[in-house]
Amino acid sequence: MGSSNIQANPVPPFASATDGMTPPSLTLIHAGEDPHRQRILISKLFSVPQGVELKQLVQGLCTEASPPQQLVLDFKNTQFMDSSGVGSLIACRKLLGDYQAELILQNLSPQVRLVLQLTELDQVLIIEESDEPAISAAVTPPAQNVDIITHPSVHSRAKRGMDIVGALVGLGITAVASIPIIVAIKLEDGGPIFFGQRRCSWLGRPFKIWKFRSMVIDAESRKQEVENEVEGALFKNSKDHRITSVGRFLRRTSLDELPQFWNVLRGEMSLVGTRPPTFDETEQYEIPQWQRLDIKPGMTGEWQVNGRSTVKTFEDVVQLDLKYQRNWSLWYDIKLILKTVMMVFSKGSGAV
Repeated sequence: MGSSNIQANPVPPFASATDGMTPPSLTLIHAGEDPHRQRILISKLFSVPQGVELKQLVQGLCTEASPPQQLVLDFKNTQFMDSSGVGSLIACRKLLGDYQAELILQNLSPQVRLVLQLTELDQVLIIEESDEPAISAAVTPPAQNVDIITHPSVHSRAKRGMDIVGALVGLGITAVASIPIIVAIKLEDGGPIFFGQRRCSWLGRPFKIWKFRSMVIDAESRKQEVENEVEGALFKNSKDHRITSVGRFLRRTSLDELPQFWNVLRGEMSLVGTRPPTFDETEQYEIPQWQRLDIKPGMTGEWQVNGRSTVKTFEDVVQLDLKYQRNWSLWYDIKLILKTVMMVFSKGSGAV
């Protein structure tokens, strides 16, 4: 996943969500010679309203008497796509798959192509260039001289500088704290020290998050044994029996999250942002809920300092994430970090 030159987007990133204007609708081009192949022309902006509209349109096509066997999305006019657009493509691919139909992307603009490369969706979606046959994602040319700016924090040099400094300090603390933590984990059950899991970063970009292991070795395979106490696309149980004795202490003090400073240093996370979701969680997202991935995930954020153990619905988490996006500034990040430090050892601050 290569780098790109930073340039301003030709379309304001938040136009569809904040300016109250009615965005251009998607255009369904009815079948010509092939009645089993439908085409939808995607508008200039592909964000929340367009993503919702596309999903509804695909649902309607799938329930017709003669649903299409192939649905082509034409992106020749699209100049901006955010995480909600990504979520819409994932949802539509699943819908069509349930009806044994194919989703095909055609005429990708440079901005759309870059989003697909960053999220690795170009490796699973069928991509066509104009009227040429479908081509392998591995040979699609890289997008050049474009960048995606879904939120000002994404490319803030000041925020990135604070992340680097904070990560280096945090890794120094981790090196010292890891000695007793490693001994305690090994003495309890002799299992692995670290736990790595694929999560979604900005726009849904995959990365592996690292923590000190706080659960039994086979915790992932035993997840179905635990009842979810949270309503919606988030999993949490305050009395999860898979958590080890050492793990309960690590979670209560948030020491299990210290290895994430490495994720921050690599740029996969930020010190402050949203909670990075798992892929099975994003599969449950409604299109508007993907907006929380318009920024990088963070080690802390609004949810962590506003009662993460008491929030019981995923929609509450989404609203806290959107509040952070509206209020973001470097000083706001600093305040959230200070609040986090004060709350680490407070009663009821346990982690998810």
